[in-house]
Amino acid sequence: MNMLLQGNALLALLAAALWGGGDFSGGMGVKHGGGTMGAALRVVLLSHAMSFAVLLAAARLRGDVFPHGAVLAWGIGAGVAGGLSLALFYIALSRGAMGASAAVSGLLAAAIPAAVSISGEGSPGALRVAGFVLAGMAIWLIAAGPNAEAVKADAGTVWMSVVAGAGFGVYFVALKMAGSAGLVWPMATARMGSISVCSVVLLGLLAKTRSRGEGAAKVNKAVVLWCMSTALLDTSGNMLFIAATRAGRLDVAAVLASLYPASTILLAAWTLSERPTRRQGLGMGVAAAAVVMITL
Repeated sequence: MNMLLQGNALLALLAAALWGGGDFSGGMGVKHGGGTMGAALRVVLLSHAMSFAVLLAAARLRGDVFPHGAVLAWGIGAGVAGGLSLALFYIALSRGAMGASAAVSGLLAAAIPAAVSISGEGSPGALRVAGFVLAGMAIWLIAAGPNAEAVKADAGTVWMSVVAGAGFGVYFVALKMAGSAGLVWPMATARMGSISVCSVVLLGLLAKTRSRGEGAAKVNKAVVLWCMSTALLDTSGNMLFIAATRAGRLDVAAVLASLYPASTILLAAWTLSERPTRRQGLGMGVAAAAVVMITL
């Protein structure tokens, strides 16, 4: 049992489960905040600020040494890439064609770390490569569901999704590189980067909305509570992902962790009575097969 608990595949799957829960909580927070891009950025900033405060306190209590040099740069770089990617991803989602945006970004988020890992660590074997391909199919089936708004993704939205997905992939790789500093400081420095870049984006958005005479997004008790849930789940998932990259191959960790949309859909089905579509159900079955092939 101890060997199983130390496996990077199990840690990555746990990270996926928590990330999916964090996305669900974040989505609920955005919904209660008005459902706008400004609300989305506020949820990201508030949840990341909560996360940073707890991580900073934990690092101080543990007596962990603040990282320097390349490790610090990788940590902050991870946060900048993740923060910008979140902002672009939310903009793409706000334009409609949400399924296509989520699927494109999810595939790139898995593919880039897998390519980096294979180039540096060698091939993981034919069975795992086949499992990676199946996992990519599962991500597409789960995320690229029917478009309720009947909005076709234009070129700008597609490119935003591509850049966001590439940024998420860079985020995974950068967290792996920053992981040599432990579990707490890599996440804390990443939060420093994401808070900084999202603050700049939000300030620009506020200046734009004020010039148009538009109202500000709401930050009420419900938003704060959902942000607390997002901070807990997302931060825990990130720390599990760092642990997974330290315990084994980056490609295995990144591909399995990228199955997080399944967790979001299951939570929505459980709490909001939103039944998964047949396509999503098939995607979950394909994901289960991919997990078996990758972990054998």
